[in-house]
Amino acid sequence: MAEATARRRGRGGGGAARRAERTAVSIETARYIERNVPLYEILDDAALETIEANAEIILEEIGVNFVENPRALERWREAGADVQGERVHIPRGLARKLCATAPSRFTQHARNSERNVEIGGNTLVCAPIYGPPFVRDMEGGRRYATIEDFRKFVKLGYMSKWLHHSGGTVCEPTDVPVNKRHLDMLHAHMTLSDKPFMGSVTDPSRAQDSVEMCEILFGKDFVQDNTVMTSLININSPMTFDEVMMGALEIYAQNNQACIVSPFIVGGAMAPVSVMGTLTQVLAEVLAGIAYSQLVRPGAPVIFGAFVSSIDMNSGAPTFGTPEASQIIYGAGQLARRMGLPFRSGGSLCGSKLPDAQAAYETANTLNAVMLGGVNFMLHSCGWLEGGLVAGFEKFVMDADQLGALHRFAEGIPTDENGQAMDAIREVGPGGHYLGCAHTQANFKKAFWRSDVLDYKPFETWHEEGERDTMLLANAKMHQMLTNYQQPALDPAISEALDTYIAAKKASMADAFS
Repeated sequence: MAEATARRRGRGGGGAARRAERTAVSIETARYIERNVPLYEILDDAALETIEANAEIILEEIGVNFVENPRALERWREAGADVQGERVHIPRGLARKLCATAPSRFTQHARNSERNVEIGGNTLVCAPIYGPPFVRDMEGGRRYATIEDFRKFVKLGYMSKWLHHSGGTVCEPTDVPVNKRHLDMLHAHMTLSDKPFMGSVTDPSRAQDSVEMCEILFGKDFVQDNTVMTSLININSPMTFDEVMMGALEIYAQNNQACIVSPFIVGGAMAPVSVMGTLTQVLAEVLAGIAYSQLVRPGAPVIFGAFVSSIDMNSGAPTFGTPEASQIIYGAGQLARRMGLPFRSGGSLCGSKLPDAQAAYETANTLNAVMLGGVNFMLHSCGWLEGGLVAGFEKFVMDADQLGALHRFAEGIPTDENGQAMDAIREVGPGGHYLGCAHTQANFKKAFWRSDVLDYKPFETWHEEGERDTMLLANAKMHQMLTNYQQPALDPAISEALDTYIAAKKASMADAFS
């Protein structure tokens, strides 16, 4: 009797331990992905060489515009380009030669060094959505974003295991003056998370503020010797580099901080409708932008960016998750690898207004292309809705969960003795089952990736719990994550110095909302 009671207590204790393990608050971040799977090479060498040759023709014969930036024009002139007004004609081979000084891989440091990321080679770093002025959730619907929404997204990003990066403008907080909101956004990334983050690019002075705040957070010497920010520099396609983005690039390059040099293209509107034509324009623009970063500071870290969507020829609206967009990701990845540069593209892209079936299909198509196309830095990896106009809270949680499937896929197939499972096959034999065999018992906890959001329950249980669809499940998960959020510790002296810097900056200028 006593033995039976003890056994029951033992089982109960084990069950309690398992329940505690399942319900414990976990603030865990998976290491950035390192692919152990082959990439998809969609173009042969002849096609790639044609694109490269045509891109050189664009740079030399057609040229690119550097508008309202006399210093950029002077740099190009000194480098040997033919400058006519604001049009820069770059001799064949010059841009590629300049790009050769950019590193093929670099470390972006986080304030928690355990969360540092490697960008380049076979890695994949996942960062959230960037730039939408609107947000959406089940309670508030579609609305203009606020700084409180922004802080919630930063907290969700910090709590998301499979998300390696805190991102940048996760949404645009419209309740804060335009000329001051970058200070609050950076402060949120620096204090509410300890993952790496992005700097401001909406004005060169704001890029400088970003550098100075990082000098407070990391130390001035550390910033000059290490990369602590990755920032998005968009090209005004076709072939135009404006003074705002190039001014921000100059600040970051001078201070050894990384820039994603990325054309922003809607195929058929800002580039040709053909995949080959678009890839040619993408390469020409990236060559010119990255070459310019190296004119500013040879060796400055950069990422070859490509953000391309197609267009609905009936409505004019951008479309996402289409075959052509995937082809461009695959092709641009090959071009980036031929240059020996890290590669960036989009993530959970979709045109849907809600996190519905359309959003799921389009997102899955894009995520698969990112994985197999060799993307090293995936911006917009969670939260994207309505062509990037909306950051969705439920969509953020759903996408962040699905990034776990990418981690598992990237591991490849283990072929060691445990992976071969011959002992299990011998033990079970014909007609048996594997549920209780030694191999299953040793591996079942980690054998299969499992979503933390999707429903795997039997129909009866699902029915009794209210027949919740994925959006309802994601909404509940979102609230649970925000409830369980625990702010990472920060040195009080650094926190006070950041507060003082922000207060002084805000006091030095009047509010501007445009």
